[in-house]
Amino acid sequence: MDLKDKKVIVVGCGISGIGAVRLLSQTGAEILLYDENQKLKTEEVKAKLPKDCSVTIQIGEWKADILREVDIMIVSPGIAVDAPYIRMAKEAGILIWGEIELAYQFSKGQLAAITGTNGKTTTTALTGEILKAAREDVYVVGNIGIPYTSIALETKEETVTVAEISSFQLETIWKFAPQVSAILNITPDHLNRHKTMENYIAVKESITKNQTENDTCVLNYEDPILREFGTVVHTKTVFFSSKRKLERGLYLEGEEIIYQTDTERIPIVKVSDMQLVGIHNVENVMAAVAIAFALGVSIEVIRKAVREFRGVEHRVEFVCEKDGIVYYNDSKGTNPDASIQAIRAMSRPTLLIGGGYDKQSEFDSYIKEFGEKVKLLVLIGATKEKIAKTARKYGFDAILFADSLKEAVQLCREHAEQGDAVLLSPACASWDMFQSYEQRGILFKEYVKAL
Repeated sequence: MDLKDKKVIVVGCGISGIGAVRLLSQTGAEILLYDENQKLKTEEVKAKLPKDCSVTIQIGEWKADILREVDIMIVSPGIAVDAPYIRMAKEAGILIWGEIELAYQFSKGQLAAITGTNGKTTTTALTGEILKAAREDVYVVGNIGIPYTSIALETKEETVTVAEISSFQLETIWKFAPQVSAILNITPDHLNRHKTMENYIAVKESITKNQTENDTCVLNYEDPILREFGTVVHTKTVFFSSKRKLERGLYLEGEEIIYQTDTERIPIVKVSDMQLVGIHNVENVMAAVAIAFALGVSIEVIRKAVREFRGVEHRVEFVCEKDGIVYYNDSKGTNPDASIQAIRAMSRPTLLIGGGYDKQSEFDSYIKEFGEKVKLLVLIGATKEKIAKTARKYGFDAILFADSLKEAVQLCREHAEQGDAVLLSPACASWDMFQSYEQRGILFKEYVKAL
């Protein structure tokens, strides 16, 4: 799309908003950058932008005349789409895009887009590693931490882009159409934003809405929502399953991942040869294999990359072993289902650090997963009383409270015995005490290493 001389308003001064402005500055668009956070300083925002970037910055209270003659509004994913000024823009007939849609409009080549409640980052990173082993021009972007807009203008026809896409980003797509999409799973999350589970499901499934019958969607057969979706989606469908043999798709047979195509049975890798742990990572590997295969990567390249992949930071990440106690950082466990997968991956008696920002999640399934494995629960953050109440409801009373993550780490060290594991897997977002789950994980590792 030609944006020369178009008036574009970008809402939000975070990573996505700044990325959008950087791209727009190269298109000839007239740019207005707005953020309602009155604590922001205009000069600090300008410092994040290219020196020659021509942009008007407005901070603070929204004024109705901001929308005068605006053609497109670019909304950062952190901005709720039912915010008053977003509704005003819609009523004025202004096109509403997210940063992902903006990037898509200017990108070339092939695109694989990965969403789901859990496993997105690991699957995206692994898919990227597989493709980098097969192609010369590969970018890994999106919710994984690199704005799609930062590379869109650099892409060429031979480029392959692998994008991790959140539900917040999917709310504002327009013509976004990946050649391969993947929905890894759907469990309750972000219901404070999406209001109902039905809305959340619809947003996740919308990743396929602009795909054609020649495109591919990769789905988890063991997720009943996605199994049903696979019968109605208009794309080619590839299922994966960690629990049963499939007539077509990827499945686990004993200790080996198998890909059954229309014509042959292809052994991919033995679980014991992988450096990832946990059944959730087996599923992530299956999804990545299916995506790479759909993009034409050879099985030999896929197999080698899967064996060599060491995982991603903050997702059941081994930190160190001290005095016979091992420490794992799963700060990316930002909802109960993600943390359940981390608990399942533990092979030792576990001291678990949980709690954080309240996204209106329920913690029954999280507590039920403890079984005989979790011996102590140390709680921090806004949800600590809520989680403790749920734990006691199920008869789990080995609970301690901490006022900080540092104190939680110290409490775990005091109560751990040789042969135990200490796991940070909060089942909650980080925003009550930290800027991000990355900051929470980095601090956890610092505190552990300082013990």
